[in-house]
Amino acid sequence: MNPLRFSARRLSTAVAVLGLGSVLAVPSAALGAPLDAADTGSAASTASAQQSSPQLLAKAQPDECFAGIGLPYPAGPPCATGKTKVNQAYLWGMTRVGKMLWFGTGANVNCLTSGRALRNTTPTVNDDWVCEYGESQVAKRNPQLPPILGDHRQPRLYTYDTRANKLTEKTDLIKAASTDDANRLQTTAGIRAAGSFGGVALLGGPALGTSVNLFAFDTDTGAFLGSRNFPMYGNIRHFTVAGDALYAGVGVGANGGERGNVLRWTGSKSDPFAFTVVANLPAQAADLTVHQGRLFVTTWPGSDAELAGPTAGAVPPPPSIAAVWMSPLLASGAPGLNPEDSDGWQQVWNVSAYEPDPVVARAYALGGLASYGGFLYWGTMHVPMKATTVHMATYPPADEAAAQATIQNTQRSISIYRGRNFGSHFEKVELLYGSTELPAYDPAANGGAGAWALQSTHQTPKFGPAGFGNPYNNYTWKMVVAGGKLYVGTMDWSYLAKELGKETATELGLPQLADELAEAPMAAAGMRASALPDAVYGGDLYAFPSPTKPATTVDKTGLGNYLNYGIRNMVADGPTLYLGMANPMNLRADPTDDVPEGGWELIRLRGY
Repeated sequence: MNPLRFSARRLSTAVAVLGLGSVLAVPSAALGAPLDAADTGSAASTASAQQSSPQLLAKAQPDECFAGIGLPYPAGPPCATGKTKVNQAYLWGMTRVGKMLWFGTGANVNCLTSGRALRNTTPTVNDDWVCEYGESQVAKRNPQLPPILGDHRQPRLYTYDTRANKLTEKTDLIKAASTDDANRLQTTAGIRAAGSFGGVALLGGPALGTSVNLFAFDTDTGAFLGSRNFPMYGNIRHFTVAGDALYAGVGVGANGGERGNVLRWTGSKSDPFAFTVVANLPAQAADLTVHQGRLFVTTWPGSDAELAGPTAGAVPPPPSIAAVWMSPLLASGAPGLNPEDSDGWQQVWNVSAYEPDPVVARAYALGGLASYGGFLYWGTMHVPMKATTVHMATYPPADEAAAQATIQNTQRSISIYRGRNFGSHFEKVELLYGSTELPAYDPAANGGAGAWALQSTHQTPKFGPAGFGNPYNNYTWKMVVAGGKLYVGTMDWSYLAKELGKETATELGLPQLADELAEAPMAAAGMRASALPDAVYGGDLYAFPSPTKPATTVDKTGLGNYLNYGIRNMVADGPTLYLGMANPMNLRADPTDDVPEGGWELIRLRGY
């Protein structure tokens, strides 16, 4: 392996690969017909009960052959001609029922997001991945499909028996059930969310239009129960069980960018798609958990469309800001949350309590959260270069020096918080990892020319600097408690930084600032370019051993594969963790070279 290698890539693809939302606009006429795509791939179990942790349990397998942009796909795999390709990129939604994991995938998430959010339809290929857009064979066989969706491939659904170490694919059950079920699966961008309760597993995600598709299974028998399209919602990210009920967080409108709801599942095996709205929120729900008798939700504000600029005829989403919301008590009134609780939620924190620059604050999102040791923990999420892009659009720099200042001063890595006694006189929120001061822009300074200056965040981090000391940690993707410890899984974009900086500089018309962009997170953190070792690519995993101690590093190299740039999902079974990895490097499928393979991975970590 050669972890010091960087790959050439376009800005639009590189930004998109970072895992932005992937609800994809498509004409309604395109939703009625299944896509004529090859569907030969599968995943393989790779662990035995005797292996020590971390164990690679299963991984996406090659499912296509690639001979060049716009060319027919050769037969295979195995591929007698062309390059082997693995389309399934993310282990996205995952839930556990006893010793059985239920999960689903997302294919070529980087290409789909680049097309939808950045309106990029120029085919691109590099050593790591290819995005064909309208030149793909899928697009050519389906002329009703917009070019931005040319790299869409059907997601897959699986179970993994953790006792027998057996992977079973469930995709064909859906395809064989009915034409409607098969079409819904084919037009689902990816299985982004999964939850289970009452003998039913629900898995689903954003559809290729502005809606959500859900698929239901009987967890006792493994049978497929049916599917349903929900046209009133545009995104779904997570489920959670609180008390004696299952809840889901959703977004309304394209990519969920208009507002959010929390839904309570009121279904059964005979009626698995019954929900009622129990929260009305100003932004889409990102993650949710139960804490001290209430449900808490983090939000993801606005729409990713702002990265691409306004679309003709479209109304821009209203400004919103990422926040933590608290429900009424689950025990008040009727058990659990009910429709009468929809407008009774309270915002208990938002990012303006920490971030002094209002434009940068709009680029924040919130991710994973968990209840641990009497506290609620949560963390931020930052799409690389997004704050820079938004700030330059709001306050265009007058010259190169001003551009350099904007680049450096808009960089943020994740900050981690905890709080307790919300809504009472004893409420307290602590910054655990973050900064005591951050740069903020004053457009009125210097006689209206504007200037950046450090401003206090009015907080001192209890344990350490932002990003757990790694300025390239940009997503707090998931938190989970296992074996008495709180685990935090991140996305680390250091693998992309060098070429992303180069391509971003070119797109901004500032190619001479490529190095500044690549090293901007380190410069913003006051670190030398050599201070962060190159060979730490891959998503990071940290563990708080107790509420009184700082987090320790479990792994900072993608759990054995540095192309795993993020830990997208985690579920716990006692002290054991199951991790779903994000890895969209679809051309990294040669086990004989010195680079690890692309595609999703399922990993078990026993009692660290």
